[in-house]
Amino acid sequence: MYLPFEQMPESSRVWVYQANRPFTPEESNFIENRLTAFCNEWTTHGDLMPTSFDIKYNQVIVLSVDESQIGASGCSIDSSVQALREIETALEINLLDKGKISFIEKDQITQSSLGKIKDHIDSGHLTEETPVLNPIISTKEDLKSKWVIPAKQSWLNKYFVN
Repeated sequence: MYLPFEQMPESSRVWVYQANRPFTPEESNFIENRLTAFCNEWTTHGDLMPTSFDIKYNQVIVLSVDESQIGASGCSIDSSVQALREIETALEINLLDKGKISFIEKDQITQSSLGKIKDHIDSGHLTEETPVLNPIISTKEDLKSKWVIPAKQSWLNKYFVN
């Protein structure tokens, strides 16, 4: 059952999916409609779960489940991935590639592959203070304190001269 993202408890489990490009307004509307319908029917072992989503930076989808009453099963997580694959196909975007490294530059997300990180550092686009998206978060509360962090506090710190 869909709930507005703001109503989800801070302890809710989250999954973060970064698109390879920003969404157009029409695409954001499509995503919102598709994910609202999905969340209204998202079940685990036949039981509806309190679920939600949010779109951040016009390029990142955050799915959320309140597991305090019922936990997400492997099959229910697979069904969410299937919904995201449908969005990928419909919009010709990439959401499920986990190899993206994202940092924030002038309030927009810049994505890179690991092989090009040194180029971003050498050009000055990625510094120790540049906000990066930490993909290793698990709760809604983590979005506030552990998701967007300075590069020097992330695993990218090893690329900077210390």
